[in-house]
Amino acid sequence: MLYHLFDWLLEGRPYAYQSALFRATLALLLGFALVWMFGPMVIRTLVRMKVADAPEFDHVRLNEITAGKKNTPTMGGVLIVAAIIVATLLLADTTNFYVRMGLICVVWLAALGGVDDWLKLTADRRAGTRDGLKSWEKLVFQVGLGALLAVFIWRMGKTAAVAGQLAPDVEYSPYFNVLSIPFYKGERIGDYYGVALSTWVFVLITILVIAFTSNAVNLTDGMDGLASGCMSLTGFAFMVLAWVVGTAALAKQLLFFHIPGAAELAVMCGAATGACLGFLWYNAYPAQVFMGDTGALPLGGLMGYVAIVTRLEVMLFIVGGVFVIEAVSVIIQVISYKSTRRRVFRCAPLHHHFHLGGWTETQTVTRFWLVSALFAVFALATMKLR
Repeated sequence: MLYHLFDWLLEGRPYAYQSALFRATLALLLGFALVWMFGPMVIRTLVRMKVADAPEFDHVRLNEITAGKKNTPTMGGVLIVAAIIVATLLLADTTNFYVRMGLICVVWLAALGGVDDWLKLTADRRAGTRDGLKSWEKLVFQVGLGALLAVFIWRMGKTAAVAGQLAPDVEYSPYFNVLSIPFYKGERIGDYYGVALSTWVFVLITILVIAFTSNAVNLTDGMDGLASGCMSLTGFAFMVLAWVVGTAALAKQLLFFHIPGAAELAVMCGAATGACLGFLWYNAYPAQVFMGDTGALPLGGLMGYVAIVTRLEVMLFIVGGVFVIEAVSVIIQVISYKSTRRRVFRCAPLHHHFHLGGWTETQTVTRFWLVSALFAVFALATMKLR
């Protein structure tokens, strides 16, 4: 909105507002300010609605440790989602196809998480009512979103490629279906190296990335400030990466696949980073509010979506290394227990393993933040190693 207003007032003359990185920085600040300002009001509303968490684990000791978190309001993710949407609408180019699809991704997963939280937190367990959505029900909607995004991103790439071939002055990317693999020189495509994907492989990868990342962030959201702090670092890293990939000169210099229009996603990443930092103000130990599935699912899904558009799916698993480790720890635990009736970890996800091992909650969260920061820095450093 403001982007188009300035574009109209200045008649398209080159000023700072045209820089996606500048607007991404403003979106970060605005996202933080919105959550910080409206946080107390939303928390009071959630308390009044009695939308409170009651942590229950299949571990007696862990239930004892987390007993103090009972009645902490959940569904605070509405703050994060609202801040992302408002900051994006105000500061991004809303005519951009990728921005519109990104908003659909956020709203879709926020609605899915909101329904799950509402059913879970308002269910009368004594009456035998359902305790949130079943895992397969959530997965159906995540797979559906992944397939939808994949089809539209692919068609956008194909349409732009045809237009560019017919009109040489039209900017398009021949890399819309190429998987970028750090440190690996595979098939040479144009001036760069990568692996060209068929339509069905592209769709499958998109579905897997969206489902995995949204669930991975959700699994990480188990301690005060853990998910919001790690997401702030991941969001900032992808804010920079989206800007680089969407800027032709930088992409060429750093050997990234240039995706025209992708720089606008830096604004969304900036908004998500700021919103998570603002939420951390109230979510830090001792937490006044939890984000719940309402916030965790759209945050993870948004990062997955940005990675798909920018062709940095593999890079996402480096940047979001903490989320990957957390999700993998759950998978290992489930497989081990079902096949051998033995547990590899004291409790999964991994942060509970360390908590039960003697680390305090603040120690666990702070150390996971440090690891997340190292992953993000390493991922950004690989830009020069290409």
